[in-house]
Amino acid sequence: MIGFLSGKVLSAKPTKLIIDVNGVGYLVNISITTFEKIADQKEVALYIYTNVREDAIVLFGFSSESEKEMFELLISVNGIGPKLAQSILSGIQVDELKQAIQTSDISRIVAVPGVGRKTAERIFVELKGKVDSMPELEGILHSGNVRGEAIAALTTLGYNLKIAEKITREILTIDSSISIEDLIRRALSQLNR
Repeated sequence: MIGFLSGKVLSAKPTKLIIDVNGVGYLVNISITTFEKIADQKEVALYIYTNVREDAIVLFGFSSESEKEMFELLISVNGIGPKLAQSILSGIQVDELKQAIQTSDISRIVAVPGVGRKTAERIFVELKGKVDSMPELEGILHSGNVRGEAIAALTTLGYNLKIAEKITREILTIDSSISIEDLIRRALSQLNR
């Protein structure tokens, strides 16, 4: 089993990456979250989940151990395969997903494309106790709540969910202790450029 790869990026697309490791090109499926973190890099190091099927060996790559751990938890849920788990992690950050599971925020998980109400309920039932044992992520208590409120405010104003998530994530990366009012103000100024 392959658990980690590092090498030169030969090709990078939002959900697929080809990494040259000592002359061998590995095709690795990645989430949009991982793509955003590695998009400008010429060399990458990824944690790998190897999915062995009857007809193929498929690699899934993650920029952090916590993302890989959440992926493994998601595929342990009945009815969620690797592709859907990758899609879920593309639509919601690991810390937000953990918080949504802990608080049973069904609307946040159903907002991810491909996830219906029954799948979201299964995620809550099967993972509620398991995500509690995951290590705390930076700023989850502050930025998770502030981020969620800011995204809700921006989508209520008619902005696209993905764009609102991306901009709030960027602002919180720079200043994780920002107030909700300042976060919304900055996001609106960036959205209205």
